[in-house]
Amino acid sequence: MARWKNGPGMLLGAQGGIPVEIAASYRARARGLLGRDGIEGALLLTPASGVHTFRMRFAIDVAYLSRDFTVLAVRTMRPGRLGRPRLRARHVLEAEAGAMARWGLRPGLRLGVEAAG
Repeated sequence: MARWKNGPGMLLGAQGGIPVEIAASYRARARGLLGRDGIEGALLLTPASGVHTFRMRFAIDVAYLSRDFTVLAVRTMRPGRLGRPRLRARHVLEAEAGAMARWGLRPGLRLGVEAAG
């Protein structure tokens, strides 16, 4: 996909298809999961190489993805934390804590994203 747009999509390569919300604009990436009590599926921030959890209401799993959607690292972050940016990361995937383990996401796994529409 040459140009990302905000909106719904599907994460491929993990267990089945996982609904994903794509945040490609500066405004959508800056808002992220702030102000929410949870999320069904995941949020893909693109482009992004790091995240924080200041003012968040719940713990999250964070997967750092390379340009070709290979998982570089998976971390769980509690609210009020600053995550280190990953040098090779081009995308960041966020989900509720524990979700990525259930989905089988681990470093080295290659994912795909299909935008809806």
